Amino acid sequence: MRRFLLPLYLLLGACMPVSHSEPATRAAFVDSSLPAIKVFSVPRPQPVRVANVDLSRDFVDLALELESGRKLDVFTRFEGPITVRLIGNLQPTVPSDLDRLLHRLRSEAGIDIRATSASDASITINAVSREEIQRFLPQAACFVVPNVSTLSEYRQSRRSNRVNWGKITSRTRLAIFLPNDSSPQEARDCLHEELAQALGPLNDLYRLPDSVFNDDNVHTVLTGYDMLILRAYYDPALRNGMTRAEVLNRIPGIFARLNPAGEFLTPRRPARTPRPWIEAIQTALGPGASPIARRAAATEALSIASAMGWEDHRRGFTHYAMGRILQSSDAETARVHFLQADRFFARSPNTELHRAYVASQLAAYALTENNPDTAIHLTGLSIDLAARHENAALLATLLMLRAEALDLAGRASAGGQTRLDSLGWARYGFGSDWSVRAKLREIATLNPLNRARGSL
Repeated sequence: MRRFLLPLYLLLGACMPVSHSEPATRAAFVDSSLPAIKVFSVPRPQPVRVANVDLSRDFVDLALELESGRKLDVFTRFEGPITVRLIGNLQPTVPSDLDRLLHRLRSEAGIDIRATSASDASITINAVSREEIQRFLPQAACFVVPNVSTLSEYRQSRRSNRVNWGKITSRTRLAIFLPNDSSPQEARDCLHEELAQALGPLNDLYRLPDSVFNDDNVHTVLTGYDMLILRAYYDPALRNGMTRAEVLNRIPGIFARLNPAGEFLTPRRPARTPRPWIEAIQTALGPGASPIARRAAATEALSIASAMGWEDHRRGFTHYAMGRILQSSDAETARVHFLQADRFFARSPNTELHRAYVASQLAAYALTENNPDTAIHLTGLSIDLAARHENAALLATLLMLRAEALDLAGRASAGGQTRLDSLGWARYGFGSDWSVRAKLREIATLNPLNRARGSL
């Protein structure tokens, strides 16, 4: 399931479309003495450089399968203008985040979509508590359901074919359930992933390096790749009810028009991701498993990745997962896995953000070892990447690490300013004041100066 893996700092719930038998899922502000919350303004999606042969294969696998591997009989989407409304006890950042997302969907994906307050909206986004969401899907932070608009409707229909994605032949009305007691970033991430799945693909593919349609959770906002997939989804050459064979026949011509440069790129044709590896990764990083079970699952995932001969981001992510699991019990072996992850990410295209995650881990090691120059270098390479991909939690953490490294290097004034800059992003990425202050304390403990002074 989506959004129940732990890519870096936050344990997020699963996020994917929901049916009665195959739940598809993604896991408030008060007055604050901290600086004002910072938000992202102008999106900076990267141009797509993918061979159309690969795009066509990806599209069919995304559009005509569920995450379980179950094949869908027909292609489905909305027809005509699409309207979206918000209801419930909303976080203050949600309406503006939705407006930005709808603008991107119109301008980048060419989808006729707008906000409304009307009760007959095509898509109703319900802001409800995490407890209410997890009453239905214990591992989910948010989810999307066909043919209902509210939680009460879903409660009445949840065991019927009415909300079974495998039984629908068109999309006319959907509900998204969004947490109203999470961090602003988690709510924003849910908006992007659930609205994208409400509109388009119901599947996730680990083989995609630069997409939110991937359970590794590295990307949290829709990428240029995702917008191209959605643009193809609403191309006039496709229609509701098409079979897999019919979509396969049409999609190469669609991408030839939408992505002409892709006609001349060499296909990568990455291998399919085997189900045992997926299950091992989900056990290793998902909720509920014991430390021993997590380590055993990560070891199994590494064994599979090696046997598959992977050299791409999936091999890197497997090492990254093992590093996260070992970090508290065997820090040196964890570092070896982070370095291995970085090596595999460096060999793969479209993995700059993956490397930024690893850089934050390696910067923490450098800081602990009284090596501020390395920490400053690593964070300097990654801060703009985190900002470009609108990941405030990662951005704030990198800035906090950099601030401690600057202090350690004797540049206290620059360190203080960098730390101050981190706080507004931390309020968006982590949410509550106590979460922000806890992250500050956690990173400050890495600084040998603070440990020597006994100031923590």
